[in-house]
Amino acid sequence: MKEILDMLPAAIEHMLLQLNPRHKDQLEEIRLRIHKPIEFVFHHKTEFNDRYIFNEQDAKEFLGKISQHSVYRMEEEFRNGYITIRGGHRIGIAGKVSLSNGQVQAITHISSFNIRVAKEHKGSAKHIMPNIYDPNTNKICNTVIIGAPKSGKTTLLRDMVRSISDGLYGNNGHRVSLIDERSEIAAPFQGIPQHEVGMRTDIMADCPKAEGMMMMIRSMSPEVLVVDEIGDDRDVRSIKEAVLAGVQVICSIHGYSLDEIRKRPSLQPLFQDKVFERYILLNHQGEPGQVEGVYKKDFEILTKSLRGNRNEVDRSYSDTVHVHVGRNRYR
Repeated sequence: MKEILDMLPAAIEHMLLQLNPRHKDQLEEIRLRIHKPIEFVFHHKTEFNDRYIFNEQDAKEFLGKISQHSVYRMEEEFRNGYITIRGGHRIGIAGKVSLSNGQVQAITHISSFNIRVAKEHKGSAKHIMPNIYDPNTNKICNTVIIGAPKSGKTTLLRDMVRSISDGLYGNNGHRVSLIDERSEIAAPFQGIPQHEVGMRTDIMADCPKAEGMMMMIRSMSPEVLVVDEIGDDRDVRSIKEAVLAGVQVICSIHGYSLDEIRKRPSLQPLFQDKVFERYILLNHQGEPGQVEGVYKKDFEILTKSLRGNRNEVDRSYSDTVHVHVGRNRYR
């Protein structure tokens, strides 16, 4: 949290310091909107602090700090709509967008910031690992994590990467290639991961998933390939190619149930060929990271209601991008 406090205007920093320690531990996001009160997003509630209104001068100060007073040096990150700061915290931005040939060329007149508080709770994969590792073959099962937004997919995936890479909870350790398209899993800052993802893990950050998977297979010879939030046809083709190349795959998918994802046309080739050996379904109504069930490749239940030690919701080619603070607002 210190990394966030160092970036915030003094008045907002004071608000955070005054939070109840229990509430501070549950804090997920801090939303700053020009001419609006500060919004704090916790696990199960949202609070607005009316004692202070975020203003344009605050926005300029905050923008200067997160860009280290050089927005042009951070142009690619800003073009993607977010920046990762030290500690792995991700700051999303919103404002007026200018286009060139149908693509985002610049983000101007920034009016909103969303600070996603990164927390790393090690051990969330402890009770999952025995269900995805075969000690007889020393292989990790091809696995997909299914969960709704804020159900803890990325947190669980991160700890699985660390556990597989470092040989924790019964497995012998494997070379892992992580395709971190939105820099959410390892959260690299200036190329250095801010979260622990294991000593045998190689990371390809800010790279499209389909291209990244093929690049890592060719260059890093992974035993396990990990990617977050698959969905389109190109992702599916790359996963199938990886499996045919003898690489085990772990990924996540947005979804509320097995029935829902089984109906998606783009994923049918994976189901028909029984690519995945394990399906991990997260409970979208319970605490983040709570596993509703683990299923085998034929969708038969393997085990129910698992939960790690502690879990959290965590929070990826163009010309120059220009970023300003100004009057046109949205969010």
